[in-house]
Amino acid sequence: MHPIFVYLRHSIKKSFDNLQNEKLKHNLLQAVPFWIGSLITGVLAVMYAKLFTWGEKLMNFIIDWNAWMIFIIAPIGFVLSWWLVKEFAPYSKGSGIPQVMAAVELANPKEHTKIRHLLSLKIILFKILSSVALVIGGGAVGREGPTIQIAGSVFRKVNEYLPEWWPKISKKNMIMTGAAAGLSAAFNTPLGGIVFAVEELSKTHINYFKTALFTAVIIAGLTAQTLAGSYLYLGYPKTGDVSLMVMFPVILVAGISGILASQLSVLMLAINSWKKRLKTDRSNIIFLVISALIIASLAFFVNREILGSGKEIMERTLFTDDKHEAWYMPIFRMIGPALAFTSGGAGGIFAPALSAGASVGSVISGWIHLTPNETNVVILGGMVAFLTGITRAPFTSAIIVLEMTDRHSLIFHLMLAGMVSSLISLMVSKRSLYDALKISYLEELRVERKS
Repeated sequence: MHPIFVYLRHSIKKSFDNLQNEKLKHNLLQAVPFWIGSLITGVLAVMYAKLFTWGEKLMNFIIDWNAWMIFIIAPIGFVLSWWLVKEFAPYSKGSGIPQVMAAVELANPKEHTKIRHLLSLKIILFKILSSVALVIGGGAVGREGPTIQIAGSVFRKVNEYLPEWWPKISKKNMIMTGAAAGLSAAFNTPLGGIVFAVEELSKTHINYFKTALFTAVIIAGLTAQTLAGSYLYLGYPKTGDVSLMVMFPVILVAGISGILASQLSVLMLAINSWKKRLKTDRSNIIFLVISALIIASLAFFVNREILGSGKEIMERTLFTDDKHEAWYMPIFRMIGPALAFTSGGAGGIFAPALSAGASVGSVISGWIHLTPNETNVVILGGMVAFLTGITRAPFTSAIIVLEMTDRHSLIFHLMLAGMVSSLISLMVSKRSLYDALKISYLEELRVERKS
């Protein structure tokens, strides 16, 4: 071969190799921030889960020591939780998911500076402190939504700390991936995290960030498992040997849960709207004390299960012979979150929504005399349906419950429950709780910027 052709071939090969190396280097540099954010998220999620569980145990320890103490710790917990948020991090209140949704929408060249109000290190600290204070006071809140805002804050800060020469990463993709990693670590549900990002958060095509998303939820989940051990959020409920006819009670429970969840969302939004008229700290504190005393009275005189996230309800109805709740428990499990979620403190509604759905399924299955295994299927369907009624994300709800119980044979039952609830919920209210709160946060931030 002529030397000139040899030289040209060698030059082309060298250029191609350099191109491949540069592309590989670029892709690796883009992946590293996602890996770092996922590792930090996994560690924080486990630490937060342990602290939250400690808060629930402390509440029960105090009440076991003296039941009357609920009338003291409830007002203190509600007021302290509200004060921490009000004084130090106003946008750390509530679930955290609407804040992340708002941050995703603000991730554009004109408004990206506003994201720091929604996702920051200060948000992480006071989200944890406020939610733990609220749960010690008996607030019916969960830690899953807060974990998503915490993870979004972690990923945002990792992106912010990258040096100037680092390949640029989309703020929107970073936040969405962080939220998915947070859900994965909180529930140990990697598929749920992925579906959540696509169904609830993503307004862009998944191809733009699918690799980062998949690796992030895996790393965050594996980190959490390494620290907390391999676990299912709930366990393995018995659901074998049920006939296809169980679909009918699943549909019934899904419809009722969808109506109740939508009404709960409407109620919480109405309370939030009314609370905006309370201009002074004194009037807010009076509202909080009254709310706390209502919850304390119901817990003391009727049933303590109104308190906390409600996970014990799910575990008892799914894994013991005591499967049927009293008729009023679904109402209690709505009153608790309604007052706690609107308190102005931090705390999520994922776990309370699941426990409310479980109580609906438990009551209905008792009325129609289902077998224990059929009851378990209906309870799981109620959990999916109630969470769907709150989030309007039927696929996310179904996948989360599927993964936290490892009942893959129920995929069609759970999807059916989610779809029925979604359709029923739309008849009650067109807009989901999260969408309404997201719009509220966006309006607040945009008004602040103009002023």
